[in-house]
Amino acid sequence: MSALATVGLTLKSTLAAEGKQAPKILLRSSWQTVNIGDIAHTPGVLRILKQHLPEAEVTLWPSSIDNGVDKLLLAEFPGLKIAKKGSPELQQAFEGCDFLLHGSGASIVAQNDLIRWQKETGKPYGIYGITFPMKKSSSTSPQSEAALKRSVEVLNNASFVYFRDGKSLELAKSLGAKAPVMEFGPDGAFACDLRDAELAEAFLAKHGLEEGKFLCCIPRLRYTPYWTIKEGRKFDEKKHARNEEMKEHDHAPLRDAIVEVIKNTDMKVLVCPEDRTQMAVGKEMIYDKLPADVLDRVVWRPDYWLTGEAVSVYVRSAGLFGNEMHSPIMCIGHGVPAIVCRFEEQTTKGFMWEDIGLGEWLFDHDSPKDQSRIAPTVLSLAQNPEQAKAKANQAKAFVEKRQRETMETLKRSLA
Repeated sequence: MSALATVGLTLKSTLAAEGKQAPKILLRSSWQTVNIGDIAHTPGVLRILKQHLPEAEVTLWPSSIDNGVDKLLLAEFPGLKIAKKGSPELQQAFEGCDFLLHGSGASIVAQNDLIRWQKETGKPYGIYGITFPMKKSSSTSPQSEAALKRSVEVLNNASFVYFRDGKSLELAKSLGAKAPVMEFGPDGAFACDLRDAELAEAFLAKHGLEEGKFLCCIPRLRYTPYWTIKEGRKFDEKKHARNEEMKEHDHAPLRDAIVEVIKNTDMKVLVCPEDRTQMAVGKEMIYDKLPADVLDRVVWRPDYWLTGEAVSVYVRSAGLFGNEMHSPIMCIGHGVPAIVCRFEEQTTKGFMWEDIGLGEWLFDHDSPKDQSRIAPTVLSLAQNPEQAKAKANQAKAFVEKRQRETMETLKRSLA
């Protein structure tokens, strides 16, 4: 039995002796499974809860836990209850849970469910590690004034709101949000510790990738082309046109970085995905366009993977760089150096790197000056791995401090 489980049993015994009930939390999370970052939110928050409130009984209210994610969660958190939409278990959770915690996401993803919870139960809720955007990452136009006003009302009715980037906090305040606690709070995915070492080690061995001697690189288009992977999703000409317009612009610096690393160090580079669309992007925009004389030390992964295998690869790497956000988050959560390249379509979430002390590892593809510094910074990381790791560990320590502080707020809300 783990130390956390032992502590949990001790606390439950103490509560029982005092005639008190263990707190019951309904976690609204698990938005989709086509992206390992969206998968990571839930096990991250569950791990934080288990560490800081081991006595709590947690029920997950998911949007999607298909593709084997339900089995991963139940294996990692054996006591977890799952209450799907429309199920008797969800009705029981509404009746029995004391608090609803909205997990990390690109916005108040389950805003309508928070409204429903408050209306039907009158019980409190909190919001944990979100971006609050003027324009949602899946949209090409800003939110309406009425939509923003409704969201601010939801923020105001929360016991606490933790924003995963400081710019979201600033925006919410400027629009009149005034929950009792509104602060920076790390994305739950920082705490994700799903592992699949067996799959990871087999993959690395197959491709000659040695621990500490390779970097990971992740591609991304401006808009995720969900129409290529989700049944029934309509083709979006506007998003496709923007992707085509910017894909060379957004991936040329990554190729430059790979060339610099290969030519100036003994490291290899793994081009890998964060979502199901990115294997093809990595092949077209990175691997196929690299000079022939570097390809023998570049590996392209053709298959999607789940979060456990990805994390198990990341922690064996010397670091990661690319156009995504949650793989870098998971890396820093384990003290692995990670460089983030962002663009406007990704909302403000990338600015969390400034909030956790990693502003030097944040680059904006919409800034020519920033783009010119991507390759030299990646090379510096590869040439100075111990220095880079120390920087990553410093950010990790800051994140863990904030996690402890956010859980103290939750404890007060449950009192």
